[in-house]
Amino acid sequence: MTIVLLIISAIALFLTAVYMSGSWVKYSLTGLFGIALIASLALIVMNDSQHFGMQKVTTTKTVALKSAGSSQLDMLLYQSVGTADQHRVYIYKTTADQKKPSTTTASVKTANQVKTTTGSTKLVTKTTRWTYQSGTAKFWFGIANNDKQLIKRTNTFYVKKTWVVLSTAQAKQLNKLAKQQSATLKARAKAYVQNTVKAAMMKNPSMTQAQLAQLEKQAAAQYQASAMQSMIKTVKQAK
Repeated sequence: MTIVLLIISAIALFLTAVYMSGSWVKYSLTGLFGIALIASLALIVMNDSQHFGMQKVTTTKTVALKSAGSSQLDMLLYQSVGTADQHRVYIYKTTADQKKPSTTTASVKTANQVKTTTGSTKLVTKTTRWTYQSGTAKFWFGIANNDKQLIKRTNTFYVKKTWVVLSTAQAKQLNKLAKQQSATLKARAKAYVQNTVKAAMMKNPSMTQAQLAQLEKQAAAQYQASAMQSMIKTVKQAK
């Protein structure tokens, strides 16, 4: 509405100054329309540069976080934007059956951070926008279409220590490496389990079959985790 007032004031000022004969009415109207013109222009500038009539409003949204990787390993993926890995777009899922992963926005107004948690994995998004303080303010300046203008957005990913944060290129390399070493890892895992069971039986010959089965399961899981961490370290160090 302020822009409309500006236009009307400018037209009225022109018509009054050009077509009205000199009298106190002309001078009064000229002064009135001039003041209205300057005031509306000043308000528009203040609204545009200083967000006059607006206030900052921050909203927080929390969603569950699921692994974005295709393997059984829990993953949070990212894609570097620009050079030297200065900015990242994170790739994630909020449900296990989500077919197309979600991504964070690639914008200078968006900041992303990853934190380790002992609680549930989640994504907390805090968004701050400019909004009009009242309906009156929106009536006067709403035509500028700047309501709910984004100021900043912060995405905080809370993941457990068991999660792995990799780039999409590293994730592909990890899958490739796992396939290449699959046969070797199986043979080594078998030998590791056998040696672990043998050592345990030497210490405690009276172990039951149930105890041996449990030990084999734990040893296999331990070796698998160790081998995976080794491959993850390899792909992270690769250039």
